[in-house]
Amino acid sequence: MGDVSSENLGIKDVTMREKMLEEIDIVLHSAACTKFDERAKEHGWPNTYVFTKAMGEMLVGHMKENLPVIILRPTIVTSTYKEPFPGWIEGARTIDSFANAYGRRNLTCFPGDIKTVLDVMPADMVVNEMIVAMVATSNCQCYDNIYHVGSSVRNPVRYENLRDYMYRYLTEKPWEDKDGKSIKVGSMSILDMAGFQRCMFIRFLLPTKVLKLLNTIFCKYFQKMYIEFNRKIQIVMRLADLYKPYLFFRGAFDDVNMEKLRMTARHGGVDEDLFSFDPKMIEWEDYFMNIHFPGTVKFIFK
Repeated sequence: MGDVSSENLGIKDVTMREKMLEEIDIVLHSAACTKFDERAKEHGWPNTYVFTKAMGEMLVGHMKENLPVIILRPTIVTSTYKEPFPGWIEGARTIDSFANAYGRRNLTCFPGDIKTVLDVMPADMVVNEMIVAMVATSNCQCYDNIYHVGSSVRNPVRYENLRDYMYRYLTEKPWEDKDGKSIKVGSMSILDMAGFQRCMFIRFLLPTKVLKLLNTIFCKYFQKMYIEFNRKIQIVMRLADLYKPYLFFRGAFDDVNMEKLRMTARHGGVDEDLFSFDPKMIEWEDYFMNIHFPGTVKFIFK
C-alpha cells in the first residue's frame, strides 16, 4: 500500500521503486477523504471534497504529459448491486445519513426539491466501469477520456421515491432505541428553505427555548430532555448545511461516454453480466428495499 500524500507514495526503498516503474502498466487512484465538514466556499465550491476533486483533475491534466489518462466521475456511490454480494457497503454515504437520522426520529422535515433527481450508482457498477475503461484505453491508447458514472439520464430516481422507500422500509423494519424498543417513524416532509425554517422553529427551536427557560427555573430538572432536543437540532442543521447544494440541484450528468464504452465492451465480447454498469437494469424500488437498506443495517448501523 502506498501513501498518496507522500512523495513517491511513501516508498523509500529505491530498488522497489525502480521495479514498480518497470512492471506497473496501470495506476488506479481512488483515494479520497469524503468528509464534507471543511469548507471551500471562498473559492466558489460548496465543500472541500468537490473542491479538491477538481484540483486533482486539473493537476493531472497539467502534469500527465503524454500518458493516457482516464477520469471517472461517479455520482453518489451506494451499496453493491451484485458483487461481492448484494448490499455490501463500507461507511455511511449521503443518503445513509438521512436514513439513520430519519429512522431514529431525529429527522421529521428537511429542505429540498422533492422532484430533484437523486443520482446514485451501486459501488460494484462503478468498479466494473473502471475495469472496462482501463482495458479499452489500454487497447486503443486513447487519451483524455472522461466518464460520468451515474443514473440521472438513463434511469432517474427522485428524492420523492427515496422518501417513500425509507418510510416503507422503516415502517416494516423499524430501527430500535437503546432499550431495544422499535422506533415508529412518521412521513417526512421535504420543504423549500422557508418551509424548512418554519418547521425547525415550530418543532425544535421554540420548544427548546421554552425547555431552556424551564430548565433554568427548575434547577436543571429538565437537563436530559434539553440536551436531547439540542442534539436533534444539531443533527438536522448539520445535514441541511452539508447537503443543501445537492438537494436543490436540478442538473443531469452527460453520460454519453459511459454509454459508448458500454457499447464498445458489448461488441468486444465483454461479459455484460460480469462487468455490468448499465443503470437501466436497476429496479430502484427493489434495490433500495431489498438490497441497499438491509445492507446499511447489516454493515453500518447494526
